[in-house]
Formats: sequence, C-alpha cells, structure tokens
Amino acid sequence: MQLDPLGDWKRSDYLEHLGKADLGRQVTLMGWVHSRRDHGGVIFVDLRDHTGMAQVVFGPQHNQASFERAQELRSEYVVAIKGEVVARSTDQVNLKMKTGEIEVFVKELKLLNGCTALPFQIGDLQESITEKNRLKNRTLDLRRPQMQHNLILRSKAAHVMRNYLHEHGFFEFETPILTRSTPEGARDYLVPSRVNPGHFYALPQSPQLFKQLLMVAGYDRYYQIAKCFRDEDLRGNRQPEFTQIDLEFAFVAPDDVMTLVEGMVAELFEKTLAVKVELPIRRMLYADAMAKYGSDAPDLRYGLELTDLTELSKNCGFQVFSQAAQSEGGLVKVMCVPGGADFSRKDLDDLTEFVKIYRAKGLAWVKLTPEGWQSPITKFFNPEEIAEINQRTGAKVGDLLLFGADKKQVVNDALGNLRKEVARRRKLAEDGRFVFCWVTDFPLFEATEDGGFHSCHHPFTMPVMEDMETAKHPTDIRSIAYDLVLNGVELGGGSIRIHRPDIQKRVFQMLKITDEEAREKFGFLLDALDQGAPPHAGLALGFDRLMMFLTGAESIREVIAFPKTQQASCLLTEAPGKVDPAQLKELNLALRKTQS
Repeated sequence: MQLDPLGDWKRSDYLEHLGKADLGRQVTLMGWVHSRRDHGGVIFVDLRDHTGMAQVVFGPQHNQASFERAQELRSEYVVAIKGEVVARSTDQVNLKMKTGEIEVFVKELKLLNGCTALPFQIGDLQESITEKNRLKNRTLDLRRPQMQHNLILRSKAAHVMRNYLHEHGFFEFETPILTRSTPEGARDYLVPSRVNPGHFYALPQSPQLFKQLLMVAGYDRYYQIAKCFRDEDLRGNRQPEFTQIDLEFAFVAPDDVMTLVEGMVAELFEKTLAVKVELPIRRMLYADAMAKYGSDAPDLRYGLELTDLTELSKNCGFQVFSQAAQSEGGLVKVMCVPGGADFSRKDLDDLTEFVKIYRAKGLAWVKLTPEGWQSPITKFFNPEEIAEINQRTGAKVGDLLLFGADKKQVVNDALGNLRKEVARRRKLAEDGRFVFCWVTDFPLFEATEDGGFHSCHHPFTMPVMEDMETAKHPTDIRSIAYDLVLNGVELGGGSIRIHRPDIQKRVFQMLKITDEEAREKFGFLLDALDQGAPPHAGLALGFDRLMMFLTGAESIREVIAFPKTQQASCLLTEAPGKVDPAQLKELNLALRKTQS
C-alpha cells in the first residue's frame, strides 16, 4: 500500500472531542488504528489519539476505494480519514467510550505509516507486560492510554503550579546545571572539563545555593521546576535525576512559606483531581511525630500510635526491656493494634522478621484475651505493671500489643515501619484519601554511627538561636525547618536560611568544616552573605512523588517519561555507555581496569 503524506489535509478535531453536537459535520481525523473489525460488508476501526478513541466505519456505500484500502489496515498503522459524523443506532451505543454515541462514515483514507510486529499490544493490560519490556520499548509504552494520562496530567500539574506562583509574585529563573561540587548529603555526578584539564563540574543535587544568591541579589521571590541529580543507591522510588518544585523568597517567616505552599497544593489537587484539601494543614512538632509515630513522615490516615514505656520498664522483670530502659539513649515503646489478637503465630513470626530489616533484634507481643495477657513475656510483669500498660495504651480484650526495646533510633525505625506494615495488612489506609501534615522544629543535626553528626536538612538551615546557647549537645539544637508530608510520604521540605555570615561560620565549625574548606567550597556564598543578605526562606517539593499521588501510580517510573532502572541505566538508549577513546583523550582521562 502506498504511503501518502498529509498534503493539504488539516486535522479538524481531536477524537474524544467529538460528540452528538457534531452530527452531520464533515471532519478530518488523524491517529493510530487501535483495533480493526471486519464484518464482511463493513469494516469498523477504533481510531486513537492522545485524547481517546472514536469509531470510524468503512463501507462500499460510503467510498469503495477507501473500503478496499481499509482491508489492509492493521493495529498501530497511522492514518488520516475524512468523513461525516453520524449517530449510532440505539442498540449500537457504546457507553464505555466517551464518543460511544457517534461514529464517522469514512469517505477518504490516507495511510501515513505502517507498523511492524510489536513486542506487546497497546491495549494489553500493564500487568501482562514485564517492566523490563516496557522500559526497553518505552516509546511504545508511552503510547499506552494510561501512560499518556499520567504524563498529560503531569503537564497540567506543572501548569497549575506555575500559574499559582506567577499570581503570587514569583519569578521563574533557571540555575546552572554545570556547577561545582558542594557537600549536600549524596554523591555528585561529575563532568570533566576539557578546557580546564583535571577539573570537574558537578551536576546539582539541588539549586540551593543559587536560589539563596538570587535572594541576596534582590529578586524577592524565585521558583523553578528544577532538575536535580544524586549519585546514590536507587532503592525504592528514587531516580538518579529527579524534578523539584523549588521556591525561595525573602523577608518571610515560616508561617508565610507554609501558608503559600498550602494554597498551591490545595489548588493543584482541586484542579487536577477535583479533591478539596482541608486548610489550614495540620502542624506537628518533630518530637511529637517521632514519639507518637516513630517517623518524621507520619501517615495520619489511621491511628496505631506508639506509647513510651521507658520509665515504666526500668525495673520490670523482663531484662530485654529493663536493660534498654536503663541504658543511655535506650527506648521502650509499644503499639496497640485494635482487634489484632486474631493475628496467627505465623503472622507474628513474619512481623518479627520484618522489624529485623530495621536492625531490631526481635519483637515482643501480647494478645489480650478474656483471661488476660497471652504471651511468652507475661510472666515477667506483675499485675500492676500489666494494668498500667493496658491503661496507657487503651488496650482491651481482642487487641494486640507489639513492643520494641533498643536504642532510640532502632526502636523508632522498627516500630515506625511496623506501623505502616500492620496498616497495610489490615487495610487501614483508605485509598483515595489524602491526609497532609506539616512536621516542624527538626533537629539541626543528626548523630552519625561514628559518633559525629551531620545536618538534618542541609548546613544552610537557620538554627533556633536560643538552643545554640543552651543546648548540652549539638543534636539538641532545633532548626527552623518544616516538611510537608502526605499519607506517610515526605513531599518536600524547607527552612529559614542562614543569612548572617557569623551564624553560618558557627554552623560550619560545629560540622567540623574548617575555614579553609568553607572558603574553598562556599566562598561565593559567604561573600554574598557579607554583602547585605536579607532574611530568606524556601522549600522544595518532589514533583515526581507528588505526581505519584495525583495519578495513583505505585512506582515513580510511571510518572517520568524516560526513567532509569534501579541500576541507574536506561534500557531504551542503553545509557550509560562506553565512549570513544579519543573523547577520553580530549578530557585527559584514562580508564583503569577494575578487579573482576
């Protein structure tokens, strides 16, 4: 079959825009053959474009030549047709299609391109296609209606947020992709410089320093839909390159930042999902989040709050609890699972193995029966202690108590994640429900396993100055920082920034960053802070994570057009790949053989 170019044909309509209001119109439509059904004297084709589908009909009574050519059409052929919009007969209406009340009688057909045999069909269920196959054939995968829905919604979401920020006086600026390496918590992707042999650019982990410089430069309100890069292990929903909605503004307090972002998120959910976000969004202190939920990103769609039993356990007869309670930094906590006494022994064994992922040594449990506690640990507690634990947790007959005892971080990690696992197993998290919260007053520093500490957010976060003078340990210093959490996932975070060079220098010193190192890595920032920097603050939202919620996707790869695998490779382009030795020579680089 000869392939025809468009010539003077102009598309008149997108397919899913057609309806009963178009009856009798002459239209020109273009798209892909989704399916073809030959009923002898008539051929039905579901024609598809990015808006949806419409049925077009080829018959000799409409045009003999087009009818004969239509017999050669196959799935995914690219065609253009001219025809008349007509109503379907009552018994032929297809309520599953938006265009199911009409069809188009074809008078002319142009074949624009054919299609070879495909590794999978566009109409196949996603579950029937391996992710490896989808990523290898990503262009074809992106043609599938679900992926087109995801990416078109992503475009709409970006548009909504851009409009909102422009209406609130923000300017959109771009910041450099080729910059210098600065310590921000993950490995940098490095780019060798040809014109400066032996020197390297780094791809930015965030635009943090540049957006602060824009505040010093007096632009007052900045935003950017920014690409960020981190060379880290890609466990879970992480990508080596990801997108942030990046904000910074001057002369503001935390309330100003949170109120503005709340309004943006509310507008986004209303205009994309028609979901109303309750404002103002609940705020929670970091200390309370850790105490009640064992996590700084709590899922508030269900209860399962944790109860601290450390003081009560110091003199109990169960040595595992008493030793943890008496040790420095030790913690004993319990979670009450309503109705959880129906967990089988295998269920409890599975949960015990689950908490070991988070370095817990085990999991103590108690079932509350009409006869009292049922558990291997019951004999270690006297009646008064049992009554006190029941009272504190609100436990009653039919409930289950799950205990953790270890170092503070281990207990919070184990029980915080166990809480989510129990909620998953018991289907406590209602689908389609969105519960936001702000978590505030984070520590400025976190302890490291080697006895040191590092910045909880980044080293440019403003500390609570009163804590700087009175805290007994650096980890007791609070920061003026805030994270936005949705259904147990951190959407993004921000803080008031350090705008005075003396405070910045002091924080660097506490992080063991010498004056020489600070000058080498951050000299341009220190100079700017010394040149009339205004108080300023900001926040960055993870756009890819946000899109997972808007689309209901379970993987971040479902909302990114061309994602990488967990080995940081692109199956479509086969990146990363080898380069020509001549290119390496130009860059003054040589490859070293690695040990096999």
